[in-house]
Amino acid sequence: MSEHINHHRRRFLGTAAKSIAAASLGVIRPARAQSSKTQQADVPPPKPGSHSSFGPIKQIDAGLLNIGYAEVGPTDGPVVILLHGWPYDIHSYVDVAPLLASAGYRAIVPYLRGYGTTRFLSSETFRNGQQSAVALDIIALMDALRIKRAIVAGFDWGSRTAAIIAALWPERCKALVAVSGYLITNLKANLQPLPPAAELGWWYQYYFATERGRLGYTKYRHDFNKLIWKSASPKWDFDDATYDRTATSFDNPDHVSIVMHNYRWRLSLTKGEPRYDALEEKLFQAPLITVPAITIASDFDGAAADGQSYAKKFSGKYSHRILNGIGHNVPQEAPDAFAKAVVEVDGYTA
Repeated sequence: MSEHINHHRRRFLGTAAKSIAAASLGVIRPARAQSSKTQQADVPPPKPGSHSSFGPIKQIDAGLLNIGYAEVGPTDGPVVILLHGWPYDIHSYVDVAPLLASAGYRAIVPYLRGYGTTRFLSSETFRNGQQSAVALDIIALMDALRIKRAIVAGFDWGSRTAAIIAALWPERCKALVAVSGYLITNLKANLQPLPPAAELGWWYQYYFATERGRLGYTKYRHDFNKLIWKSASPKWDFDDATYDRTATSFDNPDHVSIVMHNYRWRLSLTKGEPRYDALEEKLFQAPLITVPAITIASDFDGAAADGQSYAKKFSGKYSHRILNGIGHNVPQEAPDAFAKAVVEVDGYTA
């Protein structure tokens, strides 16, 4: 797939970027007492988006999985891979993808392992939620779709996965948009306790560490994840239909196992697979991200919203955005701002 934009398309993308910016970021301004590379925007209270669904979901064998994914935009457009987190799914990008498509991009939005229509090809494969396994799924998807390079963007698990791809396979990552910054997991660092207020925010992780947590999540995951949505995005007045569209993804037969393994692995309460040891060793070194990048913070990030704690992890062209008034699900709560970041970071590569 072509990565190059001809002169006409470049002008079109520039116009589209300005349109996206005008739609929601007219109030963007340089942040005071912060780096000139950091900008803040006050985002209006989010409302349910104008799009409710994608077209037919496509399926493709890729690595260990048969991956379900949505595709929007011209087939010859520059590729953007949009990665969701937990407890969310591809509908986090239901408004972002059309915006990018209108700007000439080909948006690929996959269900991660354990979500939606994505399935393991073999019943014998260990249901592994560790970070490098999820990242390799996306590399396998790119290989299956014959995508050499793409802009990779995400939040939550998706942000972590996007950062891993940028760090370990920079030749595959044209540019990066990462919500909440540098989220690559360091198991040794995770063994250290946090201040009580910070630990409280991870209550679900400790719940999942118990058998009671597995049983509770299995039985109540619809209500459980709705609670997470509300606590992570208290100003987002989403309706039941918006949540229910995503909640069907949690009925994936491997969902509970993947979620439990992910959070238990983060706490070193369960092991990963030896096949990923070499990759994890590289990730434990907290590798620099050299590709062009934009990081985005929201109210969810609290004291870390200024990005100072991770800014030095990005050695290429880099800027930081602070979106005030929204929560964790940035692409669904502020789709215009997210799409603008993708278009802007693509310009860093020109």
